[in-house]
Amino acid sequence: MRNIAIIGALSACLLCSAPFAAMADERTEKALEERIKRLEQLVEELVKHETKEAKTEGKEEGKEKIAVAKEVEKPPVYSFESTSGGGKAVYAKPFVSSPKVTLGGYMDFLYQSAKNGNIQNGVVINNTSIGTSSTFDQQRFVPFFYADITDRVKIAAELEIEHGVRSVSNSGSGIEVSLEFATIDYLINEKLNFRGGIVLDPIGKFNLLHDSPLNDLSARPLVDTQVIPSTMSEGGAGFYGTFYPSRLSKLDYELYVTNGSSGYQTNGTPVITAAASLLNARQRVSTTDDGLDNNNGKTVVGRLAFSPILGIELGGSGYFGNDSPTNYRPLSIIAADWTFQKGPFQLIGEAASAYIRHNSQDLFGNPAPDPTFPGHLLPQRMGGFYVQANYHFMPDVLKSWAPSHFKDSSTFTGVLRWDQVNSNLDAPGGPGDVQRLTLGINFRPIEETVFRIDYQFNYEDGKLNRINNNALDLSIATYF
Repeated sequence: MRNIAIIGALSACLLCSAPFAAMADERTEKALEERIKRLEQLVEELVKHETKEAKTEGKEEGKEKIAVAKEVEKPPVYSFESTSGGGKAVYAKPFVSSPKVTLGGYMDFLYQSAKNGNIQNGVVINNTSIGTSSTFDQQRFVPFFYADITDRVKIAAELEIEHGVRSVSNSGSGIEVSLEFATIDYLINEKLNFRGGIVLDPIGKFNLLHDSPLNDLSARPLVDTQVIPSTMSEGGAGFYGTFYPSRLSKLDYELYVTNGSSGYQTNGTPVITAAASLLNARQRVSTTDDGLDNNNGKTVVGRLAFSPILGIELGGSGYFGNDSPTNYRPLSIIAADWTFQKGPFQLIGEAASAYIRHNSQDLFGNPAPDPTFPGHLLPQRMGGFYVQANYHFMPDVLKSWAPSHFKDSSTFTGVLRWDQVNSNLDAPGGPGDVQRLTLGINFRPIEETVFRIDYQFNYEDGKLNRINNNALDLSIATYF
């Protein structure tokens, strides 16, 4: 700017002297004209130069401000080599300065009243379990934790708190709080993604989508509590992805290698019985230290689901691995699931079969009697299925009568389900030979919340010693 001011002053002087010069000499006038032109060109060049410098300085200043702002926003480097090893270290975690975790979850609450006293309450008199016929139960409180570390690294976890009214189980196990699953995913592309951690075993569809608010009945299907002991999760790693064979079809898969199940206590006592089925063989309730693998072998588990068109899905699953700590005794499960939906009608179901080789013998090869089924050996084969029909509806008269309660997002569902399972197919009529017919209706003010009324016709202890033990379930479940 100083250069421009000097040139401007000189130009003004020259212009003022121009008339006098013209009277003196025409040649002087021409010379002045040429000088003025040169001065004008010089001024123009200097103005362009000053403008360019100003823009450059502005850019550099802007870059410096951005750099300073980024430096201020950038969290301190947290590593073992960093200098944040004092008392402030607990606040130096990277997520403190840039939180990215999503917290949610679900909970459900149940009232059950049964005809017979089969609701176990831990009371045992003369070696006989004494139950109650009705109870309230805070079944589950399950917080979710989800986080996007980067656009490719994801974290997902569920912390399950069962029967939260108590702090220690009456059986002495104390297992009331556990990680239902906790995984780290690395997204490669839609067809291939890596997952490691405590994974939900992809055995059937229900084990993957078992959240209580998703279910239209209070009780889980029997096949998914005995043959497939939901919720079944294990430490492992593998891959999952989705393919599109055609414009309308979709193919999903999951395939993992896991620690597998544990069919024996630390003293060698079998845990797979007719009454308990496979529930006590799950890794999450294993008696091995910290639920680690009880042998050097690993289990392979996977599911393939094909949807030819929207509203139809067919799934097939497999699970194979050794459950013995001393010899080779493989546990295998195969399952099929189906979903058909058209308009308000829905038909879903699942079937599964399990084979536990040599479970009828102890670890030394001797016959192993079943303590829960007198006169019979421990089960080697079990199987079952369920079929469920749903009908969704919402009367318009209710929306007109109470629009604040019955909205477009609200719905009623009528439910009919048949369950059948036998946890010892070699000896029918045991405690795990059960059939159940359930009638239910539920109301969802929104999709995430459900109020359910169910009535069960329970046929227990097989056809030879069938006991009718009907039950009424009232329950509430919601995501939050």
